[in-house]
Amino acid sequence: MLSDPVTSAPVAATHDLLCELDHARTRGPLQHIVIPPCPELLVRLQQALALAEPDLGEVAHIATSDVAMSATLIRQANSPAFAAGQPVQTIGQAMNRLGLDHTASVMSSFLIQKAIRVNSAHLQRFWEQSTKRSIAMTYLASKLPGVSTDLAQTYGLFCHVGLPVMMQSVKGYAGTMVEARARIDRSYIQTENANHKTDHAVVGALVARVWRLSPLVVAAIRLHHDLDTLGERSADPEVNTLIAMGLLAEYLTLRHEGLEPDADWQRHGGEAMAWLHVHAEDLDAWEDELREGLNTV
Repeated sequence: MLSDPVTSAPVAATHDLLCELDHARTRGPLQHIVIPPCPELLVRLQQALALAEPDLGEVAHIATSDVAMSATLIRQANSPAFAAGQPVQTIGQAMNRLGLDHTASVMSSFLIQKAIRVNSAHLQRFWEQSTKRSIAMTYLASKLPGVSTDLAQTYGLFCHVGLPVMMQSVKGYAGTMVEARARIDRSYIQTENANHKTDHAVVGALVARVWRLSPLVVAAIRLHHDLDTLGERSADPEVNTLIAMGLLAEYLTLRHEGLEPDADWQRHGGEAMAWLHVHAEDLDAWEDELREGLNTV
């Protein structure tokens, strides 16, 4: 999947994208976007997971520092998808039953939701859908060689984070969401840009940039609706891979909910599958295997 070495051009492209974000933050339309601060516990969690040998003790300590987060982990461990034998009663037992990847996903989702509140009827189930996408991304990372589970999970959670941030910061954005969903003559982000001179992909990338997430995640969020060049060598291969995986994850979560594939999948799903060397029978099998995990959300 990532057989070609990363060349100077893709690296430069990602670097230029980050520079553009920084410039727009100080001089462009992003000046008035309010970015919530990254939670301290999330920073500590990312640092503990980034070690060659993840610090499980620190992860457990972070989990127990917030009663509601502890309760969320224990509830997940005792859900039908994970329940086996006696109910778990401690964080250690919950972590053992869930495994590190799922534990980290639940904790990250909990902390991000606390930092970025969603109080709009236009964004109902936003974090539920983000969590499902993150679970699907983590699963796909286990199936695709050379893909970082941490990057996949993080991208899944943050992919559309620009939506609630724009809702909080941009006057009239609720009306823009209604308009963007209704229009058939232009894309969602084209409507956002027409009304506000920016869009949720740019704002989401800025959140990831301010929160010091991986540049690959920042770039993938920024480009996740710029799909006409998916798979081209002008982009960082890892960025293309995250974007392609995101399309697959979105497709699988929509299928899980009994919904039709979205417009991005209909236009670019074939390109995403080709980039990842994935076949239709793979998707059918993965849909079945993912069902139980998605049911936990």
